[in-house]
Amino acid sequence: MADLIPFHDRDGSIWFDGEMVPWRDAKLHVLTHGLHYASGVFEGERAYGGEIFKLEEHTARLIEGAGILDFEIPYTAEQINQACRDVVSANDLVDAYIRPIAWRGSEMMGVSAQSNTIHLAIAAWNWGSYFPVEQRLKGIRVANAKYRRPDPATAPVHAKAAGLYMICTIEKHRAEKNGYADAMMLDWRGRVAECTGANMFFIKDGVIHTPTPDCFLDGITRRTVIGLAKARGIEVIERVIMPEELKDFTECFLTGTAAEVTPVSEIGDETFTPAAITEALLADFMELVQSKKTVAAE
Repeated sequence: MADLIPFHDRDGSIWFDGEMVPWRDAKLHVLTHGLHYASGVFEGERAYGGEIFKLEEHTARLIEGAGILDFEIPYTAEQINQACRDVVSANDLVDAYIRPIAWRGSEMMGVSAQSNTIHLAIAAWNWGSYFPVEQRLKGIRVANAKYRRPDPATAPVHAKAAGLYMICTIEKHRAEKNGYADAMMLDWRGRVAECTGANMFFIKDGVIHTPTPDCFLDGITRRTVIGLAKARGIEVIERVIMPEELKDFTECFLTGTAAEVTPVSEIGDETFTPAAITEALLADFMELVQSKKTVAAE
């Protein structure tokens, strides 16, 4: 941990409320509503070869998520898209991670915050594989989480909202303390949902099965990989998956902007062997993002 460069103390520039500011000057007040009440939405994006993958889709989701949290980002989609590109360029990045975030400011401090200014910041930095490469190639180990994804009647589950990641951090920490790379979360009904920051896919008899995203994000990478699988003629079934079914699957992999396509070797007591379909889709996805081709998202 001692070798980590803290994110508040780096060289570079961050786009902040319409201006490119020095990295260390991109600050906000301790009484910011977004800090106290999690009234913020964000995106995670990747640039490959200087081009941001699925940028327009990410920006659309950011704007939609803000609307779900009952605020409007004061910039157009094209302004946000250009700001993301400008941040990558300003920091001389080629392969990078991009983080746009919008939040309520500090004019009102309390649950009610209709008069608060809406802020938007965009940062970008070099970031390699979310999971160690040696783990990724052989499949990562995944624990079973204790917390569950919430009922859509209790939380804005279709927004990439900051508050929804509180239990993800808890479960990611719990998993890592026990020697795992991530944790599988069930939904409030006890059905398989997702990992702490990635969607899940399972394979049996040459068919891909993936949980229906009715209480968690239908990820942009998830939809892209479904498109890649169908382009190969592989059947993809979105359905309810129960934990007791895991023993019947032979392969498992995760998808996400950070995770990309990551094979899984274990979930709790169940084991999987990354094989032909997982390897093919991992290769297809990396070829896609590196070649800047497009594929229809499902």
